Amino acid sequence: MGTFQAGFDRTVITPPHGTPLRGYFFPREAEGVLDDLELNTLAVGDGERAFVIIVADLCQIPQPRAGRYVRAVAEKTGLPEAAIYINCTHTHTGPDVGRGAPENPWEEALEHYLVSSAQRALADLSPATLAVGRGRVERVSFIRRYRMKDGYVRTNPGVNNPDILHPIGEPDETEQVLRLVRPGKKEIVLVHFQVHPDGVGGSKVSADYPRFVRETVEQALGGQTLCVYLNGTMGDLNHVNNFPRPGEQNGLEAESFDDCLRGYEYVKNMGRAIAGEALKVYGKTAPVNPLPLRFAEKIIRVPSNRPTPEELGKAQHIAELHNAGRDAELPYKAMELTTAVAEALRMVRLKDGPDEFALNLTALAMGEVAFLGIPGEPFSAIGRAVRERSPFPMTLPSGLTNGDEYYFPMAEAYDEGGYEARSSAYKKGVAEALIQASLELLEEIAPQ
Repeated sequence: MGTFQAGFDRTVITPPHGTPLRGYFFPREAEGVLDDLELNTLAVGDGERAFVIIVADLCQIPQPRAGRYVRAVAEKTGLPEAAIYINCTHTHTGPDVGRGAPENPWEEALEHYLVSSAQRALADLSPATLAVGRGRVERVSFIRRYRMKDGYVRTNPGVNNPDILHPIGEPDETEQVLRLVRPGKKEIVLVHFQVHPDGVGGSKVSADYPRFVRETVEQALGGQTLCVYLNGTMGDLNHVNNFPRPGEQNGLEAESFDDCLRGYEYVKNMGRAIAGEALKVYGKTAPVNPLPLRFAEKIIRVPSNRPTPEELGKAQHIAELHNAGRDAELPYKAMELTTAVAEALRMVRLKDGPDEFALNLTALAMGEVAFLGIPGEPFSAIGRAVRERSPFPMTLPSGLTNGDEYYFPMAEAYDEGGYEARSSAYKKGVAEALIQASLELLEEIAPQ
């Protein structure tokens, strides 16, 4: 074990016009660019071991494709596969990746971008120290599942909807900040928070609010820092404030297909708010020992949420109409339409199996700080449980890491209903299994 080192790379990965976009249940192609998409890569090493955290401004990369990218980065850098952590911010105005369609030229280039970014970050390694801090960002991230007066649970039921009884749960407003100081080189600041990046909408490419977290931190600190934004567990959190105070709707535009207001100016403010708390914490971070470096991965198997024969007939009818572009003939609207379609597509997709799925977890540690990667969209309660029960003083859980296998709802959500549970590919209990496996994995790499 030698001297702790840190390196950084930033690579622009903005796709060309016409590239298919990911994020909704209808096709979109890139019609322009609001801001560039990036890879922001943090490398750390000690002279003997190293790992890389690549944060991509992408919606998601499914496990099979993510596995290919991990293997490519490992092969070209000489790092073990367990030392490769590819995370997607989950912007809904980014390109589609690895979902079965023929690869376009941009998608073919993505593997090269990932490999070269990791190589440059490793080449940039230089002696560093590590300091950490925590803060709280209020009224930026909101629970999106609500109990209605009729007893049902709805996701995104609409702003000021008089039929809302109460949100189901509390938003996770915890922000964690890492400060890596490198004498003679720019510092690296990593900001960890949790909320869906789905505030822009439309068909123009944008990194959504994570772009403005990075940009604001770097500008405020005089261009002497490099910022990485790592999204946490946000499967049941988004930007929609259903009971806004005066001024809190500024920057939002007309309602869209799912009863959600969106707006580019609004996501800029989200980014500034998250960055503002990071700046408050920045000067009060406490030094911690960044060594030893450890990493490990774990695969768990969970049961598939296959349909019953009674459910399948209706699901096939909904899926057929949706795939034919005939959503208007379905008796649903707004987010209820999205929920019904997502549930039907899940049932049709799983009608012939498989009976179970393999999910890969990735854990990295530098001294007292751990990263825990989950390959999908975990509910925020998963992240809280992992943080609170982790053997590390600071743990940064993140979804959409080395894979995207859709939603991981808590057990009670399956009884309550709502978009996430009805569309989930997994049976009740998946979240609890992930928590247990994550804690076991963290124990494996915890300092003895």
